[in-house]
Amino acid sequence: MKNQQNHVIPENLAYGREQFEKWRSEHKARTRFPEHLWSLAAKLAREYGLNKTAHTLRLDYNCLKKRIDSSVSDNMPQTEVKPQFLQLLPSELNSERQCTIECEDAKGTRISIHFNGRELPDLTAVISSLWSCGR
Repeated sequence: MKNQQNHVIPENLAYGREQFEKWRSEHKARTRFPEHLWSLAAKLAREYGLNKTAHTLRLDYNCLKKRIDSSVSDNMPQTEVKPQFLQLLPSELNSERQCTIECEDAKGTRISIHFNGRELPDLTAVISSLWSCGR
């Protein structure tokens, strides 16, 4: 005899099914689900699993998976890196020019460059060539 599992649906998942069935009964077939229902489905899928949720709510597995994937990437914390610029003005007191430049990218890679001399090279070209060497 086959071992049958008990098919008790968790309360939150049953509530989601009721919401989808109610919406289906009030709208024509092939009408798009509203965003609040997709959000509910994505939340339930993260809690109860993609396959079980898609089956219970009678949703397309791949459509629900795309919704979960896009909501995860939207919720990822994004650190905003604001570049800081420093204008280097020649000093009239020193005939020798000195400059130290330190750069750091979002991953934490650092470059520190120290220049001495009467003429400073094109700093933009130096930094961009050094920055691209290791990549």
